This record gives sequence, C-alpha cells and structure tokens, in this order.
Amino acid sequence: MASADPSKPSAPDLPAYLKDPLERQSPDQLESVADYATELATWKRTNRERELKQKRAEEAVDDEELESLEERKIATDPEEYEDVPTSGAYITIKETKPGYHYYYWQWRDGEKWRNEYIAPVNPKSSTGSEN
Repeated sequence: MASADPSKPSAPDLPAYLKDPLERQSPDQLESVADYATELATWKRTNRERELKQKRAEEAVDDEELESLEERKIATDPEEYEDVPTSGAYITIKETKPGYHYYYWQWRDGEKWRNEYIAPVNPKSSTGSEN
C-alpha cells in the first residue's frame, strides 16, 4: 500500500500566468527560479535605494530652507505630521502650477511616491505683498 503524498504547499497569491508554468517545472528548475528571484529582488531593492538617495540629493531642501521654515514656526520633524513616516521622508519644493511653489514632505511607499503638503514657499505677508 502506497503512503499518502505529503500535502502540496499552498501557493502565494500569484497570477495564473506565473503560478501555472511554475507548477509544471522540475525541482531543479524551481530551485534555479527561486535563486534568480532572490537575486533579482535584492538587485531591485538596491536599485530602488540608490534611486531614492539620488532623488533625495537632487530634490531635498538645504539647511537654509529648513531654517526658514523653522523661523516661520513650521515643523520640520516628520514625527509632527500624522501620515509622514519617520524614516525616508524629506522636504522638497514642488511647483503645482507655474509660479506656485510649495513645501511638501516626500517619501517612497513601496513602488509609489507619496507626499504631504507643508506650506507655501513664499507666504503672503501681513501687508498683502508676496515675499
């Protein structure tokens, strides 16, 4: 009498176009795919981190801009914002339409960029003129 086969592992939530061909592969081929997938994931994480550092270096405001925000009593600590992560977020300036510049928190959330409004770069003064 043959013993029962051990139960097949449950598949992750993958699209059929990935899962079905994998299930037809030999154990050796599957191990090669697993090794490649691990190396590819490492490479993608490394590239994403490099791109994040490069983008931050290009877009983050400098110390003078941060001092200007602090003088205006605008928080520059991500912990003071509800939805901003405490690591990886930085302050940048975005032009929402020609001539309108605003400070935003910006950070990477998985494959997407997220941001949160902080304040205008040039607030209206009490006399009504632009700085």
